[in-house]
Amino acid sequence: MPESAPAAPWEYWLHIPNDPRAVTVSRRTLRLILTMHDLPHLTDTAELLATELVSNAVRHTKGPAALRVLWADGVLRIGAWDASPEPPDPPYSAAHLPAGDREEGRGLDLVRACADLWGWQPLARHGSRGKYVWCVLGAA
Repeated sequence: MPESAPAAPWEYWLHIPNDPRAVTVSRRTLRLILTMHDLPHLTDTAELLATELVSNAVRHTKGPAALRVLWADGVLRIGAWDASPEPPDPPYSAAHLPAGDREEGRGLDLVRACADLWGWQPLARHGSRGKYVWCVLGAA
């Protein structure tokens, strides 16, 4: 029998420092959020997506970052904000992946493969600039 989905929308923001340990904190926080909202069937994929988004925010920028998790209309939206206005590097296509066990450059390719939708947008607010990289994960 499928899990019951929460009817009311909810949203969480986790503000994180530019520290590689923030990736683990974000992943564990997301697992707890999804467990508390009766969405454990989304946890593994959501953790992978959040890990890639937060890793990019921490690795490729110098300022603080934030993880956003939003549930609405039966869809989970995961996003990472960072202080850099530079667009993310585009994901590799499977045909252009380098041979071997490359450890860098696969993050957004994983996001593209596992999420239903993904994208990014530049942000400007109160004189601050940055970007928001997001993805959508359906409840099915």
